[in-house]
Amino acid sequence: MKFSQYLFNFLMGYFVYGFIEIMCRSYTHWTMCLTGGLVMTILYIINSNKTMTLIKSCAIGAAIITSIEFLVGVFDNIIMDWHVWDYSDRPFNVMGQICPLYSTLWFLLCIPAFFLSRIIYKRFNQ
Repeated sequence: MKFSQYLFNFLMGYFVYGFIEIMCRSYTHWTMCLTGGLVMTILYIINSNKTMTLIKSCAIGAAIITSIEFLVGVFDNIIMDWHVWDYSDRPFNVMGQICPLYSTLWFLLCIPAFFLSRIIYKRFNQ
């Protein structure tokens, strides 16, 4: 794959995820935009595999996003004390950084990411 494909997906994830957060929470944090870009790039790489199924992609994607969310959360919220998010009030949360509710939402968000990745891959590789 070309660098331009990675860059395109990173920028798309950067801006789309930032937009989603602003629409849902009325604000975002610059680290969330970077995280969205990283995640979209990883999902693009995963979904470029033609044998990847939608359900498998969503399960892998949700696990990856949840893992990245935990790492970014520890850095942003615990180490840097920026208070970007706090899931402490959610059931079965881990250190207030991740919880099953948001892991489920990441699974669902991977559905459009799957199809979008496939479309972008076809456009770049015609």
